[in-house]
Amino acid sequence: MSIKTEADRYLEYCRFRKELDGNTLKAYRIDLRQFFEYTRKETPGREKIEAYITELHKKYKQKTVKRKIASLKAYYNYLEEQEIIGENPFRKIKVRFKEAVILPRIIPREEIERLLNYMYKNENRNSERAYKCWLRDTAVIETFFATGARVYEVSNIRADNVNLNTGLIRIMGKGGKERYIQIAADEVLELLRRYYSMNMGAIRKSGFSS
Repeated sequence: MSIKTEADRYLEYCRFRKELDGNTLKAYRIDLRQFFEYTRKETPGREKIEAYITELHKKYKQKTVKRKIASLKAYYNYLEEQEIIGENPFRKIKVRFKEAVILPRIIPREEIERLLNYMYKNENRNSERAYKCWLRDTAVIETFFATGARVYEVSNIRADNVNLNTGLIRIMGKGGKERYIQIAADEVLELLRRYYSMNMGAIRKSGFSS
């Protein structure tokens, strides 16, 4: 019995039954071809598959290795479901990946100063509505730089998380973890007070006020 000869039928199954897109099918075809070229066996055993996975780690980055192994697992699951093989070797093969630590990108100080200068240079007092919008946008930018918080953290700050007298802000992070950050700059606090005063109605209406 050859699992290699079932590849075309499997790809046809993926196309018409699973309705996978062309790019995914192309990736599956390439991954299976590389696997068969390496193993050179009709039905490679567990040891040969393990050796192939080791070879993948030598040649490719973690993201690519994950995808290629996922392609093989999907193929072997299909073979097992169709009763083409009696035992799926991937059930005994454990593959672990060390999660890469992605550091947050830092905006250069020059870019921060340029953005803030632009914001204050374009303060708009032509109408109450325009001024409210300017206060909102500038308050958001100042809060980002004053706290170093993430986008979703700043967007979820509630009015009762901010003490406009002391400058203490409670930030809710991932997993519901909270931390407190002190805003020491008086000019930033004054801006936040003006924003809250001018937009009090909208803030309460949004549900972000106690």
